[in-house]
Amino acid sequence: MDTAIADPLGVFGRESVAELRKSLRLPQFTLPTIITPAAFYGLFAVALNKAGPDAAAYSLATFGVFAATGPALFGFGAGVAIERENGLIELKRVSPLPAGAYVFAKLVAAGAMAAMALGLIYGLALLGGVSLRPQQWSLLVAVHLLSVVPFALLGFAAGMRLGSKGAIAASNALYLGFSILGGLWMPVTILPGWMQQIAWATPSFHLGQLALATIGVPPQGAIWLHLLTLVAISAAAAWFAVGGWRRSPA
Repeated sequence: MDTAIADPLGVFGRESVAELRKSLRLPQFTLPTIITPAAFYGLFAVALNKAGPDAAAYSLATFGVFAATGPALFGFGAGVAIERENGLIELKRVSPLPAGAYVFAKLVAAGAMAAMALGLIYGLALLGGVSLRPQQWSLLVAVHLLSVVPFALLGFAAGMRLGSKGAIAASNALYLGFSILGGLWMPVTILPGWMQQIAWATPSFHLGQLALATIGVPPQGAIWLHLLTLVAISAAAAWFAVGGWRRSPA
């Protein structure tokens, strides 16, 4: 008798499509995370900008990181916590679905939401007169899309460790905290000295510096130091998230 075995790659693909459809059917979640970064960028970097295209390009680099923060933190943090409490994760864990497919699908959905938000910001940047070389555009897009990963791991850790209300509160706190301390809304140099010291412990600061470097703005500190710190933060968040996954009954 022939036994039908699902193609592992097909399982990952179908789970990703299902997760993306679910995200698009929740406008109360998707619209704020997609539109808010573009609205802020359009107001501060285009409509109220008196310093010209260079200032708009500077803001493009940092607001792009901001655009990746929301879908990653809320999609993983609040989303995972709610699904864990509702028993959906428990159902998936007792099914033949690989655990990696669940995480991969959420990462794809968060990346897609971030890409939509970035598309809006890039369009506004072009209207604001931002002009970059093709290589700079390519590097900037890569940094912005890869920004989803560390924030998703942090959100996943919160979602597996906290209840739904706690995860939502934590995601909101991290969303605002990372934006301010990372210098995503304003240059970090105008913050008080003690806040600039704390900024070095946030992934948003290091990603913002990498994004600025792609457009020719000298970063604070060496590139290798920013990359090494991001790897360390991501590894710590992944370890924390996996520990919560293993101990969780659901």
